Amino acid sequence: MSKKYNISVEATLEVIGGKWKCVILCHLTHGKMRTSDLKRNMPCITQKMLTQQLRELEQDGIVNRISYNQVPPKVEYELSEYGNSLRPILDSLCAWGESHIIKEYGDKFAVLEDNVLNKKPEPEPASVD
Repeated sequence: MSKKYNISVEATLEVIGGKWKCVILCHLTHGKMRTSDLKRNMPCITQKMLTQQLRELEQDGIVNRISYNQVPPKVEYELSEYGNSLRPILDSLCAWGESHIIKEYGDKFAVLEDNVLNKKPEPEPASVD
């Protein structure tokens, strides 16, 4: 083995680094998704980039590609057991990002896109005494 890292975080970033992989993985923490679902939730990613990133994550054993034998073809992606080991890291990245947005902008909902990951909490129903 000729691969050498200066620090172990380099190995982490080699697998989940870049602009899109953590975003894909955060979406997949909510369950299986088709490519079209991911694309809808990530409108700025190109189809080519999404496909490339999913293939790399699959090659690294982070996601499972589930292909159903049907017409039309159906493919879903999910976190693998190994990919699930990234949940604490992804949760920490999301929490830090949320804190950073609040620090910089005040209201996180003013700058976060309206999607399934960023839903405003439902108001508590008024209690009747």
